Amino acid sequence: MAQNVRMRHYGGMISVVIPTVNSERLLPRCFDSLITAAVRGVVREVIVADGGSSDETLTIADGAGAHIFHCSKVRSQQMIEGAARAKSDWLLFLHPGSALEAGWEVEAESFIDQAVMERPRAAYFRFALEEFGGEARRAEAKVALRTALFALPYGNQGLLIPKRLYQKIGGYRALAQMEDADIVRRIGRRRLVALRSRAINVPRAPKNRLRDFTLTLLHALRVPSRVVAKL
Repeated sequence: MAQNVRMRHYGGMISVVIPTVNSERLLPRCFDSLITAAVRGVVREVIVADGGSSDETLTIADGAGAHIFHCSKVRSQQMIEGAARAKSDWLLFLHPGSALEAGWEVEAESFIDQAVMERPRAAYFRFALEEFGGEARRAEAKVALRTALFALPYGNQGLLIPKRLYQKIGGYRALAQMEDADIVRRIGRRRLVALRSRAINVPRAPKNRLRDFTLTLLHALRVPSRVVAKL
């Protein structure tokens, strides 16, 4: 009997944690994607962990009814402090440039309904870009390949995780390189579920792709985090 206890009985609602720094251009579409979930009661609260925005980020967040607090500009630290303030039994970490597609809350609610206390699992969304060109489709295919081969989804794919599991694995680490890869590596492939719903992202400026690939490979090879952090 105990092995079949569903996690929803312990609180199925979600606290959304969004790290921001001058995110006024991105936040409206992110918030819009949460409205239906809030109306349905799937999202209980939205927490904005702001790293010192000087634009209209805080005005937008306040107008949307988000809980705002000020902290470091370091994204991993924003995640840590946001999670510490969350009241729900489920956490959804979401970047401000990510908008979840319509209907995501139905799938998330189903995932939560089927979760079992003794075998907690986390989930992430499929990566998509707002652009329509072939380059965007190729970028999506590369991300899909990374997640399939290494079970290392990016942070802008979102992370839905029971607070109990988040705390058990030690949560985000303040000094971690690629904090998204660091936490999902500790969650483990067997406890990660790919949802069908998409996290649709605004294209960002190109990153150092060689460094990104190197860090991804090190995480995939399970090189200790303390070693990766020194790079």
